[in-house]
Amino acid sequence: MATVKAIHQTNTGKNDLFINTGNHHKMTLNQFVKKIESGKSVYSDRYYIKHDSSGKTPVSKPNGSKKDNLE
Repeated sequence: MATVKAIHQTNTGKNDLFINTGNHHKMTLNQFVKKIESGKSVYSDRYYIKHDSSGKTPVSKPNGSKKDNLE
């Protein structure tokens, strides 16, 4: 199961760099968003895209556990 952690934020606090904690693959915000939106990646099962005033934001799908949330 692909777990992702945010590793960098912009000055406004928006996460803009992520890492897959299993294989250590780094992704920009745009790369991560595209993978989730494709519906064909391992990330699509655990994350979805929230649209807000700052644009597209990856978030964990609710499942009742805080242990596997996007950090």
